[in-house]
Amino acid sequence: MKRSKRIFSIVFLFALTAICHSCKNEVKTSPLKAVKNHSKTTIDHAKGFTMEKMATGVTLLKVNSPWPDAENTYTYALVPKSKMAHITLNADAYDAIIYTPVDKIVVTSTTHIPALDALNVLDHLVGFPNTDFVSSKKARSLIDKGTIKDLGNNETLNPEMTLALKPDVVIGFGINDQNKGYNTLQRARIPVVYNGDWTERTPLGKAEWIKFFAAFFDTEKTADSLFREIETNYEQAKNMVKNVKKTPTVLSGGLYKDVWYVAGGKSWMAAFLNDANTNYLWRETKETGSIPLSVENVLERGTNAEFWLNPSMHTSYSEMKAANRHYGRFDAFKNEKVFSNAIAKGPTGGLLFYELAPQRPDLVLKDLIAIFHPTVLPDHQSVFFKPLH
Repeated sequence: MKRSKRIFSIVFLFALTAICHSCKNEVKTSPLKAVKNHSKTTIDHAKGFTMEKMATGVTLLKVNSPWPDAENTYTYALVPKSKMAHITLNADAYDAIIYTPVDKIVVTSTTHIPALDALNVLDHLVGFPNTDFVSSKKARSLIDKGTIKDLGNNETLNPEMTLALKPDVVIGFGINDQNKGYNTLQRARIPVVYNGDWTERTPLGKAEWIKFFAAFFDTEKTADSLFREIETNYEQAKNMVKNVKKTPTVLSGGLYKDVWYVAGGKSWMAAFLNDANTNYLWRETKETGSIPLSVENVLERGTNAEFWLNPSMHTSYSEMKAANRHYGRFDAFKNEKVFSNAIAKGPTGGLLFYELAPQRPDLVLKDLIAIFHPTVLPDHQSVFFKPLH
């Protein structure tokens, strides 16, 4: 739910900014000299970031895809607190300098929370916009205790409240670099680091961003171990259905007003359907996002599809039938083979899929295999995809 924009005093804001300028340590301006003795963190699937640890201990974190078609690469220097006295940096050479491990962090997308939880650093999260969207049980407990503060909307992140929390870093989410709230924080010397996990096109690519978060807490080895387990589970599930004899046909999406949106053939969702060994009806298309179609287009191709995923936000057959009479013409509807990821919700209505699925693609794939090839995983308990009732 969108919150109304908060009006704040310009005088108060400048005062806060001045205070924050004076209380933050000035960064030394000597350049970080290039050295041969350095190592790159292995990133096998993610395309949007790289990490390189220098011999000095400084980690250079580069984000080249904070949003689709981004023109600039953002470079961040992560400096170990234990080596601060011996390292000098040219502040102008980096988009932000962060001292690690961080003590207090603010994140701005629900997809960031599972990584913090898995790394066992969720207690360092002090603020989040729109906390009602959070599904994580541990995070909800911290929200209820007041440990995690609600900071408004990502688009209008409340600057006074965020500054008052004095976070060591804010992990930003956005469609461009024009977020005024972030600009205010940066002027007050609060580092803002863009995260682009949502721009990844593959399931394992999104999940590998756990290594991005680990760099702020010096838990890279833990992140690597966690990701390897997810990767192994995913590949094992994928191989289970590699040679199945029958590949069921699958329809996706539903109507929003008069337009039916299906997942593009190069999208994240289509990648799951491909790895689950299905015949996704739009698998040959080149779009990485959604494809807008008319009802007639979808009826022509999808009337006889055996399965149907995510019919908009509908969670029951009666709801679907009341929404549009054309839904009842599809075989998947008639045979009650419609499944949705909008049914599994947190206690305040946040959708579990949009929070946890990017971090746990192995569970998503197993959900889909259990739906499309039920004899392969007969005992699997669905996490995200539920049958309509």
